[in-house]
Amino acid sequence: MRVLHLDSGLEMRGGQWQALRLHQGLISEGHESVLLAREGSPLLQRGAEPLRVRHLRTLSRSFDLVHAHDARSHTIGAILSRVPLVVSRRVAFAVRNSAVSRWKYRVPALFLAVSRYVAERLRAAGVPDQRIAVVYDGVPVPAEPANGPDILIPDTADPAKGAALAESAAQLAGITLKRSSSLEADMPQARALVYLSHSEGLGSGILLGMAHGLTVIASDVGGIPELIDDGINGILVPNEENAVKNALWHIDPQLGKAARETVLARFTVEHMVRSTVAAYERALAHA
Repeated sequence: MRVLHLDSGLEMRGGQWQALRLHQGLISEGHESVLLAREGSPLLQRGAEPLRVRHLRTLSRSFDLVHAHDARSHTIGAILSRVPLVVSRRVAFAVRNSAVSRWKYRVPALFLAVSRYVAERLRAAGVPDQRIAVVYDGVPVPAEPANGPDILIPDTADPAKGAALAESAAQLAGITLKRSSSLEADMPQARALVYLSHSEGLGSGILLGMAHGLTVIASDVGGIPELIDDGINGILVPNEENAVKNALWHIDPQLGKAARETVLARFTVEHMVRSTVAAYERALAHA
């Protein structure tokens, strides 16, 4: 299968990591995969090729399908792709109801929703079931679980991500948190991850923490409950200070062990690649 990926992000966030892992996984399984990214993006430093919009109409004809990984790429692909378009939908907020948005959402052959929650948002916007497939994120699983003292929170200025709430709850609990600008680098020295959010399609950072065997404390919103079974493989909390404080007092290595087993069973990169290829085949069969 020949797949052309489009990603217009200028940061290395969850969606960009998933696009890169999928691209690399497809190549390792013998498919032809090309990943295009914007000039100045971290993806270019990791093996992507420049996204030159003016050439995309001609280039797309050399592939079986185009896979757009973000909203801007969705627009570009809808206008310029000459083969079936597949679009990843990762965000939890509702689809806009403008004329342009309605047109954009009629074009793709298939949407890959990152969770059942996101799939339901697409249905609510009028996308029919036969044009939606749920494909969960996949993350690499380290050979050994983490073994360190740190309790991490993502270092972000986004007010929707709940860093201020996590820090105020930690102060009440008498616990010190470590802000991390690179979760993958810091997780081997950690024992827990606090991942709070007001809106979340799934949370690939949560999966990464689970893969490292950390106790993950996460908001009970969006697609997160599809990853965490409260009290079994992590802790779900409402976005409320006392609830987060109490969760910090219940960090348990057994929760981390169960979380790691969950990832191995359902959320590895290999699982994600296989599910995506099956979705591609479905899109091509109905093109």
